[in-house]
Amino acid sequence: MLDLHYVRENLDAVRHALDARNFPTDILQRFAEIDAERRHVIGEADAINQQRNAASKEIGALMQSGKRDEAEAKKAEVAGLKEKQADLERRRDEAESAMREILINLPNLPAEDVPVGSDETANKEVRRWGDPREFDFEPKDHVDLGEALGILDLERATKIAGSRFAILNGAGARLERALVNFMLDIHTVEHGYTETLPPFMVNRTALFGTNQLPKFEADLFHIKDEREFALIPTAEVPVTNYHAGEILDEADLPKYFAAYTPCFRSEAGSYGRDTRGLIRQHQFEKVELVKLSLPENSDEEHEKLTANAERILQLLGLPYRTVVLSTGDMGFGARKTYDIEVWLPSQQTYREISSCSNCGDFQARRMNLRFRRGGGKPEFVHTLNGSGLAVGRTWIAIVENYQQADGTINIPEILLPYMNGLTKIA
Repeated sequence: MLDLHYVRENLDAVRHALDARNFPTDILQRFAEIDAERRHVIGEADAINQQRNAASKEIGALMQSGKRDEAEAKKAEVAGLKEKQADLERRRDEAESAMREILINLPNLPAEDVPVGSDETANKEVRRWGDPREFDFEPKDHVDLGEALGILDLERATKIAGSRFAILNGAGARLERALVNFMLDIHTVEHGYTETLPPFMVNRTALFGTNQLPKFEADLFHIKDEREFALIPTAEVPVTNYHAGEILDEADLPKYFAAYTPCFRSEAGSYGRDTRGLIRQHQFEKVELVKLSLPENSDEEHEKLTANAERILQLLGLPYRTVVLSTGDMGFGARKTYDIEVWLPSQQTYREISSCSNCGDFQARRMNLRFRRGGGKPEFVHTLNGSGLAVGRTWIAIVENYQQADGTINIPEILLPYMNGLTKIA
């Protein structure tokens, strides 16, 4: 959530930033009108309060001089002022509530170095790693390979659950598990993250804190009972909320968390997109990276988090590129985002496998997550998150990039200790 005082004092700058995000700015005029009304009401309330204080002193003086009738009349006048002040305070509270409602629905403001553009065509590539493999045969996609090897079953998953679900069997399931363990080992041992295993269901307060609510209500799978739980769309939600409502010490930061979880998304509005195979599923697995940072260090921590996610692809020998998203392609809560895209031979293109975002203090304001420098006033932390990596899409990339002419799949050398002696899926 944006800082109310910043928006109030920098309305033109906010309007310009929202324009860059292709977000309607008409609501800012309404915000300014409500703010003007709020200031007017507060001014009136302060004036009335001064009148009440002055009248109270007069009543005391009149009582002391024995002028009871005049004192009673003045009391009646004060009672009227009290009612008027209560009405003004109610109007002030309504105005503040309306302003907060506007702020809740405004996206984060982009960092100054984010490329301006209307959509993904304005994204800028910042680096590439590895060269796509040159095949001496026609490479197949992961669906054809997986079904032929008996490690992927989409038909029975549809029978059991519906479309956009999958079943992995045998070595396919083993590969998925190997990837989870490998990613967690690298991030905890090599990169210094603390492994955490959070709940897979969260409440509405947690969803609000990481800006899934109210904007992305339709993207969630809700548990239909009085507790109003929802299945997590990403481990970002429970892990970032871990310290919600707390005041940390400056010395506590930064904090690094790595969490494996399944993720559940309804994919509202994405029907017809990536319907084949495992690219876009209702249920998928991720190893998520979350950081809590001092404000002055969050840009550096963002670069390091992105490099941590890239390291997984380097160790697996999978070619990728990293792009910085434009203002028109960033997520709602991000101030800057890098997408890491892995090469898929069957599509002859790079596809997103990780999205690494610096959210600044946007989420921390929503969840009231702060820190204190010495005896100073509490400040909001900066929150960062990224996939390290999306496990299913990594599975796809391995199956396609390591396929052989005879339809078998070689296991990347770095994963061999996790595959119980299996070197090839045949």
